[in-house]
Amino acid sequence: MTDATSAASDPAADLRARRFAARRGADRILSGPRPQTVRERLADLAATADGPYDLDVPTDLYGDGLVRTLELRVAELLGKDDAAFFPTGTMAQQVALRCLADLPGGGTTVAMHPLSHPERHERRAYADLSGLRTVWPTTAPRQPTPAELLALDEPFHTLMLELPLRDAGFVLPTWDELSALYEAAEGNWSVHLDGARLWESTRHFGRTLPEICAAADSVYVSCYKTLGGVSGAVLAGGEEFVARAKVWRHRYGGQLFQQWPTALAALRGLDTELPRLDSYLDQARVVAAALADVPGARINPDPPHTHQFQLWLPHPAADLERAGLELARRDGVALFGAWSEPGPLPGLAMTEITVGADALEWSGKEVTEAVERFLALI
Repeated sequence: MTDATSAASDPAADLRARRFAARRGADRILSGPRPQTVRERLADLAATADGPYDLDVPTDLYGDGLVRTLELRVAELLGKDDAAFFPTGTMAQQVALRCLADLPGGGTTVAMHPLSHPERHERRAYADLSGLRTVWPTTAPRQPTPAELLALDEPFHTLMLELPLRDAGFVLPTWDELSALYEAAEGNWSVHLDGARLWESTRHFGRTLPEICAAADSVYVSCYKTLGGVSGAVLAGGEEFVARAKVWRHRYGGQLFQQWPTALAALRGLDTELPRLDSYLDQARVVAAALADVPGARINPDPPHTHQFQLWLPHPAADLERAGLELARRDGVALFGAWSEPGPLPGLAMTEITVGADALEWSGKEVTEAVERFLALI
């Protein structure tokens, strides 16, 4: 079956294909990166041959070489003793929670937000694979408070915090609020940070990554979210914790024969994207302010806590998708990614805005004018 035949028989695949073509062919993009073909992706990876890493060495073998270079680099950035590379963040999260449960005095109950990634996007693997269970200290679209944790009427042994909490709008607590959670956890619970997008949180907290991670027993970061890598994740912590995590990585099937392309792409992201995050965060405020002026629009959170945030509009998602494809075809302007209707009210749609390199050239006035043209197509 050809790709065209497959797309024609699958409406979702057809929409993805049309969105890919529209965004790739656009002259200007507001949210997210420009999509690439396999050939373009390979060319980008080949360009790292002129970078700071010695590539005239053997390819990695079950986690050495470039993979080990990446692990040590991330451990240093996060202020942790060691780190382990995983093929997916889902695997890294499950291993982290499993290892913390096995600590002396540990247990099988984890406190996490109902909007957190393991609850929403990992098919509750923590329960099916490791026999863990969760309690929810709050259902509000924010991090829990120490009072809510202490008020839980059943004991738990690990506190998992997703920073930022994506499905609530990429929201972060204040530094004082996070510090209070760490203080409440000391001597009571282990702390795991789901830091898939932790890289862009330092501006909001006004602290360095090692300061943010210091009180956490384990920290997971993504190698492709924000960094633009191919895939993969890194789990960091103390030496004994990481040694145990590597044992469980092998058991979960995550000790792959070679992973040098993903490690190399992640290393490149650390070198090129981390230094640009401040510019993305500054521009996110400009873009959000311009979008907030659109009739009926809602920005969440306002102002954004990172360079990602939610845009809500009072139109059906299907109409917004069609208008976006038409604007890209007609004007060469791709404003948004996918639209969905995750809330209880039909006709109120949401898209996630990611302000990256392609958005830096936009002025607030240009954003407003482009969105006006976009809405006129609905």
